[in-house]
Amino acid sequence: MRSPRPEARLALAHAALVVVSLIYGANYIIAKGLMPDRIGPSGFITLRVTGAGLLFWLLMAARRPSAHNPRPRISRSDYPRLALCGLTGVAINQLMFFNGLSLTSPVNASLIMTINPIWVLLASFVMLGSPITRLKALGIALGAAGAIGLLLNSAAAGSSPHAHPLGDAMVLVNALSYGVYLVAVRPLMSKYSPLTVIAWVFLFGWLFSTPFGAHQVTQIRWSAFALEHWGALAFVVVATTFLAYLLNIFAIKYVQPTVVAAYIYLQPLLAVAFSWLLSRGGGPNYLDGVGAVELAFGGMICIGVFLVSRVGVNAHSKT
Repeated sequence: MRSPRPEARLALAHAALVVVSLIYGANYIIAKGLMPDRIGPSGFITLRVTGAGLLFWLLMAARRPSAHNPRPRISRSDYPRLALCGLTGVAINQLMFFNGLSLTSPVNASLIMTINPIWVLLASFVMLGSPITRLKALGIALGAAGAIGLLLNSAAAGSSPHAHPLGDAMVLVNALSYGVYLVAVRPLMSKYSPLTVIAWVFLFGWLFSTPFGAHQVTQIRWSAFALEHWGALAFVVVATTFLAYLLNIFAIKYVQPTVVAAYIYLQPLLAVAFSWLLSRGGGPNYLDGVGAVELAFGGMICIGVFLVSRVGVNAHSKT
Protein backbone atom coordinates (compact mmCIF):
# COMPACT_ATOMS: atom_id res chain seq x y z
CA MET A 1 0.00 0.00 0.00
CA ARG A 2 1.44 3.33 -1.08
CA SER A 3 1.81 6.11 1.47
CA PRO A 4 -0.27 9.28 0.96
CA ARG A 5 1.23 12.00 -1.23
CA PRO A 6 2.70 15.10 0.47
CA GLU A 7 -0.41 17.16 -0.32
CA ALA A 8 -2.66 14.50 1.24
CA ARG A 9 -0.45 14.25 4.34
CA LEU A 10 -0.57 18.02 4.74
CA ALA A 11 -4.37 18.02 4.42
CA LEU A 12 -4.63 15.23 6.99
CA ALA A 13 -2.37 17.18 9.35
CA HIS A 14 -4.59 20.27 9.12
CA ALA A 15 -7.73 18.16 9.59
CA ALA A 16 -6.19 16.66 12.71
CA LEU A 17 -5.48 20.15 14.08
CA VAL A 18 -9.09 21.23 13.49
CA VAL A 19 -10.33 18.22 15.49
CA VAL A 20 -7.85 19.05 18.27
CA SER A 21 -9.15 22.63 18.40
CA LEU A 22 -12.73 21.40 18.76
CA ILE A 23 -11.71 19.05 21.57
CA TYR A 24 -9.76 21.74 23.42
CA GLY A 25 -12.57 24.26 22.98
CA ALA A 26 -15.02 21.89 24.67
CA ASN A 27 -12.46 20.88 27.30
CA TYR A 28 -12.41 24.37 28.87
CA ILE A 29 -16.06 23.91 29.84
CA ILE A 30 -16.14 20.17 30.55
CA ALA A 31 -13.04 20.09 32.77
CA LYS A 32 -14.15 23.24 34.61
CA GLY A 33 -17.37 21.44 35.56
CA LEU A 34 -15.44 18.82 37.55
CA MET A 35 -12.95 21.10 39.33
CA PRO A 36 -12.40 21.63 42.14
CA ASP A 37 -15.57 20.22 43.72
CA ARG A 38 -15.41 16.70 42.27
CA ILE A 39 -11.70 16.31 41.50
CA GLY A 40 -8.73 18.39 42.60
CA PRO A 41 -6.85 19.82 39.60
CA SER A 42 -3.56 18.05 40.32
CA GLY A 43 -5.40 14.78 40.96
CA PHE A 44 -7.14 15.27 37.63
CA ILE A 45 -3.74 15.40 35.95
CA THR A 46 -2.72 12.12 37.58
CA LEU A 47 -5.88 10.51 36.19
CA ARG A 48 -5.33 12.11 32.75
CA VAL A 49 -1.70 11.11 32.37
CA THR A 50 -2.14 7.63 33.83
CA GLY A 51 -5.17 6.80 31.69
CA ALA A 52 -3.88 8.26 28.44
CA GLY A 53 -0.37 6.90 29.02
CA LEU A 54 -1.73 3.38 29.41
CA LEU A 55 -3.71 3.79 26.18
CA PHE A 56 -0.60 4.93 24.30
CA TRP A 57 1.49 2.00 25.52
CA LEU A 58 -1.30 -0.53 24.88
CA LEU A 59 -1.70 0.82 21.36
CA MET A 60 2.05 0.60 20.76
CA ALA A 61 2.17 -2.97 22.15
CA ALA A 62 -0.73 -4.00 19.89
CA ARG A 63 1.07 -2.80 16.78
CA ARG A 64 2.70 -5.74 15.00
CA PRO A 65 6.33 -5.21 13.98
CA SER A 66 7.36 -5.92 10.41
CA ALA A 67 10.38 -5.56 8.16
CA HIS A 68 9.20 -2.09 7.14
CA ASN A 69 7.97 -1.14 10.61
CA PRO A 70 10.17 -2.81 13.27
CA ARG A 71 9.94 -2.22 17.00
CA PRO A 72 11.67 1.11 17.58
CA ARG A 73 14.79 1.24 19.71
CA ILE A 74 15.29 4.58 21.43
CA SER A 75 18.77 6.01 21.13
CA ARG A 76 20.32 6.70 24.53
CA SER A 77 21.11 10.26 23.45
CA ASP A 78 17.38 10.95 22.90
CA TYR A 79 16.25 10.15 26.45
CA PRO A 80 17.10 13.64 27.80
CA ARG A 81 15.01 15.27 25.04
CA LEU A 82 12.12 12.87 25.72
CA ALA A 83 12.38 13.75 29.41
CA LEU A 84 12.31 17.47 28.54
CA CYS A 85 9.20 16.89 26.41
CA GLY A 86 7.56 14.96 29.24
CA LEU A 87 8.34 17.76 31.68
CA THR A 88 7.20 20.67 29.48
CA GLY A 89 4.52 19.02 27.33
CA VAL A 90 2.82 16.93 30.03
CA ALA A 91 3.81 17.70 33.63
CA ILE A 92 4.21 21.50 33.77
CA ASN A 93 1.78 22.09 30.91
CA GLN A 94 -1.09 20.08 32.38
CA LEU A 95 -0.52 20.89 36.07
CA MET A 96 -0.45 24.62 35.37
CA PHE A 97 -3.42 24.51 33.00
CA PHE A 98 -5.79 22.55 35.23
CA ASN A 99 -4.80 24.35 38.42
CA GLY A 100 -5.17 27.65 36.58
CA LEU A 101 -8.50 26.69 35.01
CA SER A 102 -9.87 25.74 38.44
CA LEU A 103 -9.29 29.37 39.52
CA THR A 104 -10.15 31.37 36.40
CA SER A 105 -12.83 31.44 33.72
CA PRO A 106 -12.75 29.26 30.59
CA VAL A 107 -12.92 32.39 28.42
CA ASN A 108 -9.96 34.06 30.18
CA ALA A 109 -7.97 30.82 29.95
CA SER A 110 -8.66 30.44 26.22
CA LEU A 111 -7.67 34.05 25.51
CA ILE A 112 -4.39 33.73 27.41
CA MET A 113 -3.62 30.46 25.61
CA THR A 114 -3.56 32.33 22.30
CA ILE A 115 -0.14 33.71 23.24
CA ASN A 116 1.24 30.20 22.64
CA PRO A 117 2.27 30.79 18.97
CA ILE A 118 4.27 33.85 20.04
CA TRP A 119 6.16 31.80 22.57
CA VAL A 120 6.71 29.04 20.00
CA LEU A 121 8.36 31.63 17.76
CA LEU A 122 10.64 32.77 20.59
CA ALA A 123 11.47 29.17 21.55
CA SER A 124 12.19 28.36 17.89
CA PHE A 125 14.54 31.35 17.74
CA VAL A 126 16.45 30.20 20.84
CA MET A 127 16.42 26.44 20.22
CA LEU A 128 16.38 26.19 16.40
CA GLY A 129 17.76 29.54 15.26
CA SER A 130 14.57 30.58 13.42
CA PRO A 131 14.72 34.28 12.42
CA ILE A 132 12.46 36.97 13.92
CA THR A 133 11.42 39.73 11.51
CA ARG A 134 10.25 43.23 12.46
CA LEU A 135 6.64 42.23 11.78
CA LYS A 136 6.98 39.25 14.06
CA ALA A 137 8.61 41.41 16.72
CA LEU A 138 5.61 43.75 16.58
CA GLY A 139 3.33 40.76 16.97
CA ILE A 140 5.29 39.58 20.01
CA ALA A 141 4.96 43.01 21.61
CA LEU A 142 1.19 43.22 20.96
CA GLY A 143 0.54 39.69 22.21
CA ALA A 144 2.59 40.18 25.35
CA ALA A 145 0.82 43.48 26.08
CA GLY A 146 -2.57 41.80 25.69
CA ALA A 147 -1.66 38.91 27.99
CA ILE A 148 -0.27 41.27 30.65
CA GLY A 149 -3.39 43.41 30.34
CA LEU A 150 -5.64 40.41 30.95
CA LEU A 151 -3.63 39.40 34.01
CA LEU A 152 -3.80 42.90 35.48
CA ASN A 153 -7.48 43.24 34.64
CA SER A 154 -8.31 40.02 36.49
CA ALA A 155 -6.83 41.54 39.63
CA ALA A 156 -8.80 44.78 39.22
CA ALA A 157 -12.15 45.48 40.85
CA GLY A 158 -15.12 44.53 38.74
CA SER A 159 -13.39 41.78 36.79
CA SER A 160 -15.20 38.53 36.01
CA PRO A 161 -16.40 36.68 39.12
CA HIS A 162 -15.09 33.47 37.58
CA ALA A 163 -11.56 34.83 36.98
CA HIS A 164 -8.55 35.12 39.29
CA PRO A 165 -5.11 36.58 38.50
CA LEU A 166 -3.29 33.55 39.95
CA GLY A 167 -5.32 31.26 37.69
CA ASP A 168 -4.56 33.47 34.69
CA ALA A 169 -0.84 33.42 35.54
CA MET A 170 -0.85 29.61 35.76
CA VAL A 171 -2.52 29.33 32.35
CA LEU A 172 0.17 31.65 30.96
CA VAL A 173 2.94 29.41 32.36
CA ASN A 174 1.14 26.45 30.79
CA ALA A 175 1.16 28.19 27.39
CA LEU A 176 4.87 28.96 27.68
CA SER A 177 5.70 25.40 28.71
CA TYR A 178 3.70 23.90 25.86
CA GLY A 179 5.48 26.19 23.41
CA VAL A 180 8.84 24.76 24.48
CA TYR A 181 7.43 21.25 24.06
CA LEU A 182 6.25 21.91 20.48
CA VAL A 183 9.75 23.00 19.51
CA ALA A 184 11.64 20.36 21.51
CA VAL A 185 9.62 17.42 20.19
CA ARG A 186 10.05 18.23 16.49
CA PRO A 187 13.54 16.68 16.02
CA LEU A 188 12.28 13.39 17.48
CA MET A 189 9.66 13.12 14.74
CA SER A 190 12.30 12.58 12.06
CA LYS A 191 13.62 9.53 13.91
CA TYR A 192 10.57 7.80 15.43
CA SER A 193 6.87 7.32 14.77
CA PRO A 194 4.41 9.73 16.43
CA LEU A 195 3.04 6.93 18.62
CA THR A 196 6.51 5.96 19.86
CA VAL A 197 7.36 9.56 20.73
CA ILE A 198 4.12 10.32 22.56
CA ALA A 199 4.21 7.05 24.52
CA TRP A 200 7.66 7.85 25.89
CA VAL A 201 6.76 11.51 26.47
CA PHE A 202 3.80 10.44 28.60
CA LEU A 203 5.90 7.95 30.54
CA PHE A 204 8.28 10.73 31.56
CA GLY A 205 5.35 13.09 32.12
CA TRP A 206 3.75 10.55 34.46
CA LEU A 207 6.97 10.28 36.48
CA PHE A 208 7.16 14.08 36.86
CA SER A 209 3.47 14.81 37.54
CA THR A 210 2.19 11.94 39.69
CA PRO A 211 3.89 13.05 42.95
CA PHE A 212 1.89 16.29 42.78
CA GLY A 213 -1.52 14.71 42.27
CA ALA A 214 -1.50 11.29 43.93
CA HIS A 215 -2.86 12.61 47.24
CA GLN A 216 -5.79 14.40 45.57
CA VAL A 217 -6.73 11.16 43.78
CA THR A 218 -7.13 9.43 47.15
CA GLN A 219 -9.52 12.23 48.23
CA ILE A 220 -11.99 11.72 45.34
CA ARG A 221 -15.47 10.58 46.44
CA TRP A 222 -16.21 8.23 43.57
CA SER A 223 -19.60 7.28 45.04
CA ALA A 224 -20.79 10.88 44.50
CA PHE A 225 -20.15 10.71 40.73
CA ALA A 226 -23.24 10.89 38.53
CA LEU A 227 -23.32 9.65 34.94
CA GLU A 228 -22.42 13.09 33.55
CA HIS A 229 -19.35 13.26 35.82
CA TRP A 230 -18.09 9.90 34.52
CA GLY A 231 -18.74 11.09 30.97
CA ALA A 232 -16.80 14.31 31.56
CA LEU A 233 -13.87 12.38 33.07
CA ALA A 234 -13.85 9.98 30.12
CA PHE A 235 -13.88 12.90 27.67
CA VAL A 236 -10.88 14.54 29.35
CA VAL A 237 -8.83 11.32 29.49
CA VAL A 238 -9.73 9.82 26.10
CA ALA A 239 -10.44 12.87 23.93
CA THR A 240 -8.54 15.81 25.46
CA THR A 241 -5.49 13.78 26.41
CA PHE A 242 -5.13 10.56 24.39
CA LEU A 243 -6.73 11.60 21.09
CA ALA A 244 -5.66 15.27 21.09
CA TYR A 245 -2.01 14.51 21.88
CA LEU A 246 -1.94 11.72 19.28
CA LEU A 247 -3.40 13.98 16.59
CA ASN A 248 -1.08 16.85 17.54
CA ILE A 249 2.01 14.68 17.41
CA PHE A 250 0.88 13.34 14.01
CA ALA A 251 0.46 16.90 12.71
CA ILE A 252 3.88 18.00 14.00
CA LYS A 253 5.45 15.32 11.78
CA TYR A 254 4.23 17.15 8.66
CA VAL A 255 3.98 20.85 9.60
CA GLN A 256 6.14 23.27 11.56
CA PRO A 257 5.46 23.98 15.29
CA THR A 258 4.34 27.51 14.39
CA VAL A 259 1.55 26.05 12.25
CA VAL A 260 0.38 23.77 15.07
CA ALA A 261 0.43 26.68 17.50
CA ALA A 262 -1.50 28.95 15.12
CA TYR A 263 -4.57 26.73 15.41
CA ILE A 264 -4.95 28.03 18.94
CA TYR A 265 -6.70 30.98 17.26
CA LEU A 266 -9.86 28.89 17.27
CA GLN A 267 -9.91 28.18 20.99
CA PRO A 268 -11.32 31.49 22.32
CA LEU A 269 -14.09 31.41 19.72
CA LEU A 270 -14.94 27.81 20.57
CA ALA A 271 -14.72 28.42 24.33
CA VAL A 272 -17.14 31.36 24.01
CA ALA A 273 -19.47 29.27 21.85
CA PHE A 274 -19.50 26.35 24.29
CA SER A 275 -19.92 28.76 27.24
CA TRP A 276 -22.93 30.34 25.52
CA LEU A 277 -24.48 26.93 24.81
CA LEU A 278 -23.92 25.89 28.43
CA SER A 279 -25.57 29.03 29.79
CA ARG A 280 -28.52 28.54 27.41
CA GLY A 281 -28.95 25.06 28.84
CA GLY A 282 -29.17 26.35 32.41
CA GLY A 283 -25.50 25.85 33.32
CA PRO A 284 -23.12 28.43 34.84
CA ASN A 285 -22.65 31.58 32.77
CA TYR A 286 -18.87 31.88 32.31
CA LEU A 287 -19.45 34.86 30.01
CA ASP A 288 -20.66 36.92 32.96
CA GLY A 289 -18.23 39.79 33.46
CA VAL A 290 -16.60 39.40 30.05
CA GLY A 291 -16.85 42.84 28.48
CA ALA A 292 -15.15 45.29 26.18
CA VAL A 293 -11.91 45.47 28.19
CA GLU A 294 -11.39 41.69 28.20
CA LEU A 295 -12.25 41.46 24.51
CA ALA A 296 -9.87 44.33 23.70
CA PHE A 297 -6.94 42.62 25.43
CA GLY A 298 -7.91 39.33 23.79
CA GLY A 299 -8.00 41.12 20.44
CA MET A 300 -4.46 42.43 21.02
CA ILE A 301 -3.27 38.88 21.62
CA CYS A 302 -5.04 37.60 18.49
CA ILE A 303 -3.62 40.38 16.30
CA GLY A 304 -0.16 39.72 17.72
CA VAL A 305 -0.47 36.00 17.01
CA PHE A 306 -1.71 36.77 13.48
CA LEU A 307 1.36 38.91 12.78
CA VAL A 308 3.68 36.27 14.25
CA SER A 309 2.21 33.23 12.55
CA ARG A 310 1.01 34.59 9.20
CA VAL A 311 4.49 34.75 7.69
CA GLY A 312 5.61 31.62 9.53
CA VAL A 313 2.59 29.59 8.50
CA ASN A 314 2.79 30.59 4.86
CA ALA A 315 6.49 29.93 4.70
CA HIS A 316 6.45 26.62 6.51
CA SER A 317 3.32 25.24 4.86
CA LYS A 318 5.37 24.72 1.71
CA THR A 319 7.73 22.30 3.36
